[in-house]
Amino acid sequence: MTSTLMMAALAAALTSAEPDAAYRDEIARWREQREARLKSETGWLSVAGLFWLKEGTSTFGSDPKSDIMLPTGAPALAGSFQRTGERVTVRPAAGVTLQIEGAPIAGETALALDGKPLELGPLRLQAIRRSDRIGIRLRDPESSIRRNFKTLDWFPVHERYRVTARFVPDAAPQKVAIANVLGQTTEEPSPGRVEFEIDGKKLLLRPYIEDGDASQWFYVFRDATAPKVTYGGGRFLYSKPAEDGRVELDFNKAYNPPCAFNPYTTCPLPPKENLLSVDIPAGERKYQK
Repeated sequence: MTSTLMMAALAAALTSAEPDAAYRDEIARWREQREARLKSETGWLSVAGLFWLKEGTSTFGSDPKSDIMLPTGAPALAGSFQRTGERVTVRPAAGVTLQIEGAPIAGETALALDGKPLELGPLRLQAIRRSDRIGIRLRDPESSIRRNFKTLDWFPVHERYRVTARFVPDAAPQKVAIANVLGQTTEEPSPGRVEFEIDGKKLLLRPYIEDGDASQWFYVFRDATAPKVTYGGGRFLYSKPAEDGRVELDFNKAYNPPCAFNPYTTCPLPPKENLLSVDIPAGERKYQK
């Protein structure tokens, strides 16, 4: 087939897959909301630091000698964190007001891991746990990452990348090994696998239950468009749980993990079953910094 005929065939295929107006509008709204969340003051672009806590005391403030250095404008010494095993407490420095949900804290206060953040003016400091590591995540709405963000880039919307998959449950409850960018691995519950076809090619993905929320299934996958066109660390996708043995996968809603934008994040990587050898040119493209 000549290149002219090949291009004509491709154009015809794209035309036949042209989505209806209602679906196109739905995806446009979803993508606008996705970008708005990312760009919000509490979105992933605002993450401005990640500091792993050692046992004992760690000071925080804008003084360069602080164990956790805060941006200019914060108190030179804002307070200190105390780690004792898996327990983290915070103590404000004299004259410094620290809050949780708008309520000032007094004296030494315990912090819930992955719970409500500590508030210091516009800054947010959250104690987080990643496997055996415990740290402090800093959010700053004036972070350079957020201020310099451009916009997201998307593939055109095509109906053929909204597919109905067949759900194949596991014979017994199973967990899938999920590695993250820190080199840690956790075992996450998985309901089974979903099998589907794109352009006549049989494919499968394995979802898992994220943070115990069984109301939706979470997929981390990587296809052959990575790393040239899409993010090399894979992309995220959600679906509703299977109904009558079927699952709708809409790759027009596939999107980049926080690590595509921000080095201070701790993203999961695709399990081996979710490494696809085919192109899926749908959803979010690689971010051009």
